[in-house]
Amino acid sequence: MNPTLIEIKQSAPGFERFIGSWVFQGEKNVVVDVGPSNSVNGLIRSLSAMGVDRVDWVLLTHIHIDHAGGLAEFLAHFPSAKAICHDNAVKHLVDPSRLWAGSKKTLGALSEHYGPIRPVARESLVPHHEATLEGLDIIETPGHAAHHLSFIYEGHLMVGEAGGVYVPIPNSEYLRPATPPVFFLHQFLESIDRLLTRENLPICYGHFGQAENAHAMLRRARNQLNLWERLIKEEIASSKEHPVESCMQTLLSKDPELGAFETLGAEVQERERFFMANSVKGYLGFLGVNV
Repeated sequence: MNPTLIEIKQSAPGFERFIGSWVFQGEKNVVVDVGPSNSVNGLIRSLSAMGVDRVDWVLLTHIHIDHAGGLAEFLAHFPSAKAICHDNAVKHLVDPSRLWAGSKKTLGALSEHYGPIRPVARESLVPHHEATLEGLDIIETPGHAAHHLSFIYEGHLMVGEAGGVYVPIPNSEYLRPATPPVFFLHQFLESIDRLLTRENLPICYGHFGQAENAHAMLRRARNQLNLWERLIKEEIASSKEHPVESCMQTLLSKDPELGAFETLGAEVQERERFFMANSVKGYLGFLGVNV
């Protein structure tokens, strides 16, 4: 069974083909991530257009606002569905006040665009150690988020952001680490190594697309994480002024995985600069640099 990628369309400029939900249709209808609350109705309409009138399971790779912010509204529309999430994420979905505060601190005005995070009924949530979906392999992959999970289901690896952000574009590709504060490099690398012990399968990203060779993509992500550490260390050793901007300039000039940046539209570049800055801040925090 091949999953379908549904774009969860956003109204913010530059956010086209950025947030997605993967859908498996069959005896059990399974949805991977649901996106923010302000756009969840678009996901529901897309599912309806596909003939999906029942969802059995929601798999949450993590509970950041752009992946799980619309869960309460989604479950209100599909009340028989159960959502599998990290054991430690349950309390934050039942009472999302800290999650919402953290989203506003990290994302600023973008969090308001995504929309508020509303409480989810405890009985709708299944901690990942209690999941019973047949054929589902759950891998703990902290790094991008402490509560991050990856899933193998129906011959596909659903990697969320544990493999970074992958944007296939005509005749090229763009790969960027997803390392916002608080970030622990070694934990992220260990998660990638854990995924590399699994079968080599097609890999499906939360942002945004699919590649056929998970092992090749994960090795590229691993190499990129290590490259960023080296380049950022070198940059802050030579210049302490405006470290975020100077590190971004260095990365854009020296990381080949970012080579397609110049081919992205101006609004997409602005989006990527925003998230790249957050990723650099994650590294700077890891390296003990105050920004």
